Amino acid sequence: MSMKDAYQQKIEAQLDEWKAEIEKMKARAKDADADGQLEYYKQIDELRMKQEAAREKLSELKRAGEDAWEDLKSGMELAWDSLGDAMKSARSRFK
Repeated sequence: MSMKDAYQQKIEAQLDEWKAEIEKMKARAKDADADGQLEYYKQIDELRMKQEAAREKLSELKRAGEDAWEDLKSGMELAWDSLGDAMKSARSRFK
C-alpha cells in the first residue's frame, strides 16, 4: 500500500467516525428544548459544511497522481484541522 492510499484510508475512516458523531448530535437535538435545538442545528450545519469541504479535498487528493498528492496534502490537513476543531467544540458544548 502506498503512503497516499494509507493517508486516504485514515482520512476516510475519521470522516466516517465524525459523520456518526454528527448523527448522534442530530438525534440528541430532538430531545432538547427549542433554544437547545436551534443551537444543535446551527452547530450541525457548520459541521456538515466543514465535513463537505474535507470530503472535497479528499476527492482532489484521490484524483492526484502519486507525485502531486503531497502538494494537496496541506490543503487536506487544513480542512481536516478545521473540522476536527469544530467537532471538539461541539462535543464540549453538547455534553
